[in-house]
Amino acid sequence: MSLMSVLTRDEAQTRARLLDVHRYAIELDLTCGDETFDSRTAIRFTVRGDGPAADTFVELKPAELRSATLDGHPLDPDTLVENRLPLTGLTPGEHELRIDTAMRYSHTGEGMHRFTDPTDGETYTYTQLFLDDIQRVFAAFDQPDLKAVFDLTVKAPEGWSVLANGITAHEGDGIWRAAETPLISTYLVAVAAGPWYSVRTEHRGLPFGIHCRRSLAPYLDADADELLDITRQCFDRYHEKFEEPYPFDSYDQAFVPEFNAGAMENPGLVTFRDEFVYRSAVTEAQRQTRAMVIAHEMAHMWFGDLVTLRWWDDIWLNESFAEYMGYQTLTEATRFTDTWTDFGVARKAWGYEADQRPSTHPVAPDAVDDTASALLNFDGISYAKGASALRQLVAWLGEKDFLAGINIHFTRHRFGNATLADFVDSLTAATERDVHAWAESWLRTTGVDTLAPQLTQADDGTCSLTVDRDGSRPHRIAVGLYDQDLADDGALTLRERIELDIPQTAPQPLGKRPALLLLNDSDLSYAKVRFDPDSFKAVQSALSALPEPLSRAVVWNALRDAVRDGRLPAAAYLETACTHLPQESDLALAEGVLAFASAQVVDRYLSPEERPAALAALARLCRDLIRRTEDGSHPGLRLIAVRHFIDAAAHPDTIAAWLADGTVPGGPELDPELRWRILGRLAVLGAVDEATIDGELERDPSATGQEGAAHCRAALPDPEAKRRAWEAMFTADEQRDLSNYLFTATARGFWQPEQADLVAQYVDRYWADVPALAARRGPVIAAAAGRWAFPRYAIDADTLRRGEKCLRKKDLVPSLHRRLVDELDDLARALRVREA
Repeated sequence: MSLMSVLTRDEAQTRARLLDVHRYAIELDLTCGDETFDSRTAIRFTVRGDGPAADTFVELKPAELRSATLDGHPLDPDTLVENRLPLTGLTPGEHELRIDTAMRYSHTGEGMHRFTDPTDGETYTYTQLFLDDIQRVFAAFDQPDLKAVFDLTVKAPEGWSVLANGITAHEGDGIWRAAETPLISTYLVAVAAGPWYSVRTEHRGLPFGIHCRRSLAPYLDADADELLDITRQCFDRYHEKFEEPYPFDSYDQAFVPEFNAGAMENPGLVTFRDEFVYRSAVTEAQRQTRAMVIAHEMAHMWFGDLVTLRWWDDIWLNESFAEYMGYQTLTEATRFTDTWTDFGVARKAWGYEADQRPSTHPVAPDAVDDTASALLNFDGISYAKGASALRQLVAWLGEKDFLAGINIHFTRHRFGNATLADFVDSLTAATERDVHAWAESWLRTTGVDTLAPQLTQADDGTCSLTVDRDGSRPHRIAVGLYDQDLADDGALTLRERIELDIPQTAPQPLGKRPALLLLNDSDLSYAKVRFDPDSFKAVQSALSALPEPLSRAVVWNALRDAVRDGRLPAAAYLETACTHLPQESDLALAEGVLAFASAQVVDRYLSPEERPAALAALARLCRDLIRRTEDGSHPGLRLIAVRHFIDAAAHPDTIAAWLADGTVPGGPELDPELRWRILGRLAVLGAVDEATIDGELERDPSATGQEGAAHCRAALPDPEAKRRAWEAMFTADEQRDLSNYLFTATARGFWQPEQADLVAQYVDRYWADVPALAARRGPVIAAAAGRWAFPRYAIDADTLRRGEKCLRKKDLVPSLHRRLVDELDDLARALRVREA
């Protein structure tokens, strides 16, 4: 991998003061073979002012720079250093830069990604240009505040279609032209080319389309009505919320292979990971997640695409807003009316974890120095904590004033760029409240506040509440008061919810002491909550009797936090799950609790000696859920239980019989996802061999099958299998480098709690091999190696010590450094939990 200079904030500000960029004319030729494509760019720009000649640079990262001219005068290609071509002696006025290059296809989801479908041999390409990968596709002044109009043509092989930000038309001879864009940032340009299968419609006078690989066509057809209904419902709801109409000429959604993110908000052409085109059975919660991603990306059309951050320190303005608006709009406009429970269980947990690591940062940092640093901030803080802060802002400000401020913001900065200060000013224009002070408290600080109740009983038997706050933020919360009917199986009933502002001005009278007092009931704020002793007893005995799933989510999160903080034994969490989860009906809660119980409690927080008994308890819990769902009344819950039973199986007999029969007794039948899941667990247990894996791959030769086979081979408890998997991930051989997805599948199979002795030698090898891999293959593989290839089950002080030594190396790729910081902090936490 060739070197690439990162753009600093100071450099971007200097260039933005110098230049106005007007227009890009881009010609891409995708008919040049499997390795490279041709890219020709003409950029029209103005140098401001009337002073002396100035210097700047344009970014590009070519396989070959054939020629470059500035105002018709040739530039020396040898002056290209790393990814910067200097432009010197620029006089005030109009200029035109022309650049002709060959660019290299990517297999890591960066730049122009190229993928050949193993099912049918068809090839697809698509761009992912965020955050600074546009220079892998065409030359650009690559920063978000130099917006321009883009005029794009693409030459594609016969039989392909081309999608882009604007409506595309085939002009003959494989040439496709996209309609000119309005002013957009460079990172939002998008192209997807290949023999796409497309479903097209029209809504409110605009063309809508959904697209996928041809081999996925039957699965897209099965869900097309649902996908388009969700799209239309969200589109209509945003037009009720926002005064500014949808600002682009069409709305395409392309489900693309080997995508690194969930989706990308390219205006007019949103790209999604094509795992969202379901080949196997999924739960209603998974469908809700897909719908939320659709709603999230559509929100970006206004907040992110119409109005764009000026620099990457305000990335939260994109992601937090879309995260909040996605969940809220889905609740208001679609059949998914309880999305905040899923947010509370899955997304907020992500935020809480990120915010308690050494790598935490404010939702809105004061300054992000460069693009490499900015890329690290796409985490649970920018998404989940930021969205939680906005939800708290709406609770404090009121939705009417919040939306009024948003609409002022769109009007003021339409097709332009804006900062946190601009956003706060827009909100301030819609309210008399001190939004600036709120923003300082919530957006410029780090860490998670903790709220704990203190109940004081009076002589007449009534009590009052004081909330102790460990932290500095103001909170507007609901406090749930629940009474317990001991004659009716201990059922909990809501007496009332009290709205409370923290810090309090005086104790809050409650009347009769409740059996359960639940802080942050309704989950409107972002804080860890504790229980008073009596309330904790009620939780232990009657958690499943809480009437609303969102309240149960708050309780489960509190228990999760208590385990992670060493205040509740990990085994006690598992015991609570075994007691109360068999009565749970909410799918997001069931999945969230089982995931934490298995991946953290059983696999990491309990000692190796305790793990077998805990694994057996987890399997029994799943059995209880499977028995409960035999009547077919809860198919989603049954599917969740079956998946987790497979993962918890300590002996192969039952799941091997399921695989042989092709079904779970009483259902479901085994689809590809369940078959590969069973085979993966059997591989860990040593109950299959490579021939069995090869046979399954013949049955399912799809891209997902290839990933399943890679995972299974790496999971085999065989020294030779481990050696081959390690070499596939870490050996320097560009001809055999794994794609981003195959790398992750192999890494996830390699480390297994049951195989600690077998892979012990690779723990030391990891610290030696991972820095070189990251430097050679770049930030996406570096992040994957830091996360999925990390020896996460080697939980001991020696692993921590060696990891900290590796962190002190000065030349670590930033994305690897960040992942190692996080993983080592999680490892240290696991050690503390075990000791506690």
